[in-house]
Amino acid sequence: MAFLSLMISFAPLTLYFLLLPFVPHQVHASSHASFVTKYVTNDYSNVGGLCVSSIIVHGYKCQEHMVTTEDGYILGLQRIQEGRAEVNGIRAKKQPVILQHGVLVDSNSWFVNAPKQNLPFILADNGYDVWISNTRGTTFTRRHVSLDPSNREFWNWTWDELVAHDLPALFDYVSKETRQKINYIGHSHGTLIALTSFSEGKLVNQVKSAVLLSPVAYLSHMTTELGVVAARYFLDEVIHLIGLAEFDLRLPQVKAIIRSLCDSNPGINCYDLLNAITGPNCCLNSTTVTRFFKNEPQSTSTKNLVHFAQTFRNGVLTKFDYVLPSENYRHYGQLFPPRYTLSNIPHNIPLFLSYGGKDALSDVTDVQKLLDILKFHDADKLSVQFIKEYAHADFIMAINAKDIVYKHVLSFFSRHA
Repeated sequence: MAFLSLMISFAPLTLYFLLLPFVPHQVHASSHASFVTKYVTNDYSNVGGLCVSSIIVHGYKCQEHMVTTEDGYILGLQRIQEGRAEVNGIRAKKQPVILQHGVLVDSNSWFVNAPKQNLPFILADNGYDVWISNTRGTTFTRRHVSLDPSNREFWNWTWDELVAHDLPALFDYVSKETRQKINYIGHSHGTLIALTSFSEGKLVNQVKSAVLLSPVAYLSHMTTELGVVAARYFLDEVIHLIGLAEFDLRLPQVKAIIRSLCDSNPGINCYDLLNAITGPNCCLNSTTVTRFFKNEPQSTSTKNLVHFAQTFRNGVLTKFDYVLPSENYRHYGQLFPPRYTLSNIPHNIPLFLSYGGKDALSDVTDVQKLLDILKFHDADKLSVQFIKEYAHADFIMAINAKDIVYKHVLSFFSRHA
C-alpha cells in the first residue's frame, strides 16, 4: 500500500515531464484545437457590470451590489427588483431568489437567450426579487480587500471556501436587504455548494426553498470525455505543478495541455468541446452558443479543479484532500479530509431537482445516488424532474427550457410560498 501511495504521489510529476513539450509560450495551430482558438476570446470586457451589459438593455431596472466575504473576496451581486411591465412605485413585498451559476462560467450564462427565455427575467416578470451572484475569480468578482488576481494567494481556494464564506455572505446580505427567507436556484457547481452547505447546517434557517438544476454531488460516473481523461491522468495536479494557480482557458499553457489531450485521445470531439464536456445538448441554437462564448468560459482556481478531480477519483464527497496526513491534520485536525454527509440535510427544506438523461457531468447514476440519500426527505418537500433529452447546458441555455423546466420551477416556488 505504501508503494502504491508513493506511485500515485509521483504520477502527476511524471505526467508533467511527459507533457513539457506541449507547454510552449506560443500555441501553434492544430486541427484538434479549434475550440481553444475559436472560442476562448473572453477579454473581460464587461467590467462595467452585468446590469449595463445584459439587463438594462432589455428594459429591466437593475442594481449593482458588492458583498465582502469573511476572507476578503468582494463578490459582484446584481438585483432585478421588478419585472419589465411593472408600474413604477407599485411594488408588493416580493420573495427573494438567489441564482448561482456553475464552474467556469459567470452570471452572464443566465442571459444567453431572448429575454422571455432567460430564467432571471422570467422570475422578475412573475413577481420575484431576483439576485444574481458571481463566484470569486469570475469577471464581476475579481476583487479582494488586499489581494490582486495576479497574486497566487488570490486563487488559494476550492468550493470548500464557497461553502464556508461565499454563500453565507450572500445569504446574510440578501436577508438583511429583504428581511425574508430566500429561495435559491443553483446550476451544477451551484447545486454542490448548496447541498454541502445544507449538510453542514449552514443557511438552513435562511433558505425558503432550493431548486437544483443538473445537480452535482457525486461524479464517479461522469462520462464527459475530456474530464474523465484529465482526472484519470491527474491533469489537474499537473497544471497545479506547472504553477498555474488560476485556471484560465485562454492561457497558452492550458491551451497546449488541452490540445495534447485532443491529439492523443481521438475519442474527444475537440471541434465541439461544449458538448464533449457537458453531453449532447439537445436544444441550443447557434445564436445562443455565440452569445455564450462572448463571455465564457471564465476562470476558476486550479485548486478547485483538483478538488473536483479528487471527488471523481475517490468516489466520496469530502473537503479538499491535502494528500499528506500532516497537512490534512494541520487544516482539519485529522489525518484525512472530513466527509460531507448529505444525509444530514434537514428533511423539511423544500427541494426541486431537475436532471437530464444526456448529461455527461451530472450523470443519471450519480444523481440517483443523491436521490437515494434523500429518500427520507419529507415527501411533500421533495420534487424531482427527469428530462430524458437534456444535457448539462440545456438547463440554462435551452430555447425550450421556459416550457420544459422553468414553469415547473415557478410552480414549485408557488407551492412552497
